[in-house]
Order: sequence, then C-alpha cells, then structure tokens
Amino acid sequence: MEESERPLSERDRAVLALERRSWPGPGAKERVVRERLGITPTRYYQLLNALLDDPRALAHDPVTVNRLRRLRDARRARR
Repeated sequence: MEESERPLSERDRAVLALERRSWPGPGAKERVVRERLGITPTRYYQLLNALLDDPRALAHDPVTVNRLRRLRDARRARR
C-alpha cells in the first residue's frame, strides 16, 4: 500500500485536532503536546509542518490545514 493510500496515523489526527482548538495563553498548548502526545514541542511543529504538505491531512481536515497553510505562507512572505 502506498503512503498516499494509508490513512493518517492516530498521532497525525491528534496533531490536527490540537490545531483546531484555541489556546488560552502561552505554554498551554506546549504542555498538552508533552502530556498527550509525549513529544517535545519542537517535534510537534516538525510533524505539523509535514502534515500541511500531506494530501491525506488536507482530505481529513481541509479547514484546519488550509488555515495553517495560509499562516505559514504569510510568515514565509514576511522573511
């Protein structure tokens, strides 16, 4: 089975679910990333960035992925 045919992993779906939420302040999201996913915030953002380029993530949650792509593109344009 090719990668594009495999469903997103549970961890990938959890990353997208965290991005759907709003966070009350600095540190809250990073704490949840460590507690729920058991990974560092740096690793979380690496996974998230890769998901933004994954067509399976776009099919799973187009609203979140497109919003994050726009934010990423805007940051890149400012550099």
